[in-house]
Amino acid sequence: MAGELQGKKIAFLAADGFEQVELTRPWQDIKDAGAEVELISLKAGDIQGMEADINKADTFKVDKTVDQVSAADYHGLVLPGGVVNPDALRVNDKAVTFVRDFFAQHKPVAAICHAPIMLIEANVLDGRTITSFPSIKTDVQNAGGNWVDQEVVCDEGLVTSRTPDDLDAFCAKAIEEFAEGKHEDQTT
Repeated sequence: MAGELQGKKIAFLAADGFEQVELTRPWQDIKDAGAEVELISLKAGDIQGMEADINKADTFKVDKTVDQVSAADYHGLVLPGGVVNPDALRVNDKAVTFVRDFFAQHKPVAAICHAPIMLIEANVLDGRTITSFPSIKTDVQNAGGNWVDQEVVCDEGLVTSRTPDDLDAFCAKAIEEFAEGKHEDQTT
């Protein structure tokens, strides 16, 4: 529904190697719902999107770096997947802190495909039910998460999906959670 995110500002955190459609589709849907969106990354300039983690796709201009932002600046966070992207982000302390702070501030977070690797690194999965790309199921479970094989899962403001095939449900649920705002049980 157009306008339901009017006045909201949503961060997208990505690095080189993100799955392009997992950024572009939520970006467009969230923008169409009225939100202001910003692309946050590890470095200024452009970052490289991928198609199916194999083929280079488009490059995207970064709005701000993790050094320039705080979770307090945003109403919610989207974490696109891709294999390389979360692996690059997880070794950056500022990126991990940025993600963890959304949970500490009770703000909604949406993560798709391999992006829950960042949730593992941020240590925010204990006792939560989520989904992801199946190859990281054991990692999620080892981090204390309850992994399920579903199109979309929402656990107290944390929205997760498995693959680009789930984008319709992922985007709809993310918009719903961003519109609801803070979730008191969304904590670290």
